[in-house]
Amino acid sequence: MNIVETAQKRYTSKAFDPERKLSADTVQGIRDLLRAAPSSVNSQPWHFIIAASDAGKAQVAKATQGPYAYNGPKVINASHVVVLCARTDLDDAHLAALLAQEDKDGRFTTPEAREGQNKGRSYYVGLHRNEYKDVGLWAEKQVYLALGTLLLGAGALGVDACPMEGFDAAALDAELGLSTKGLRPIVLVALGYHSDADFNAKLPKSRLPAEVLFTEL
Repeated sequence: MNIVETAQKRYTSKAFDPERKLSADTVQGIRDLLRAAPSSVNSQPWHFIIAASDAGKAQVAKATQGPYAYNGPKVINASHVVVLCARTDLDDAHLAALLAQEDKDGRFTTPEAREGQNKGRSYYVGLHRNEYKDVGLWAEKQVYLALGTLLLGAGALGVDACPMEGFDAAALDAELGLSTKGLRPIVLVALGYHSDADFNAKLPKSRLPAEVLFTEL
């Protein structure tokens, strides 16, 4: 199945089979997808928490109470749940760590290339931090790039997924101590294999027609 077919066939799972678990190789594939996700100026302003144990999923499920209770079974019954977090700030230590990793990975053929990358990234981070004053929102946008990579990649791996914005971020922060780590939870993704109760698996995909979505210049 090519990437277009994957995009056309993947869907949001509404109910998971609690007896079916992702294999270790599949979980590693999910981790690799998230590590490979693109971000503006390779800023990687994120952290991913993966809950696989019943205890871990129960912690995440504490954020699906009250008006978000409909998402609780998805969290509990999924094989794995990923909490995609944004960094609350891109501080100098983070920027230095990025540059050092790029250097280690052979991204720079000359010292000038290394300095150019440092200056370019620092400029954009400074722009959002000091002028636009929206570095948190900018980081959140990058997290959604990782989300898209995860959802499409999960489909390619044959894994069902359900992204969820419907959760109590403050409750999850309190449960996992995220703000003390400089993190903010943005979106949850339940991963696994759908159950027979998943009505969405039986429905056709619906999108606006191409003539509405595209303009040719």
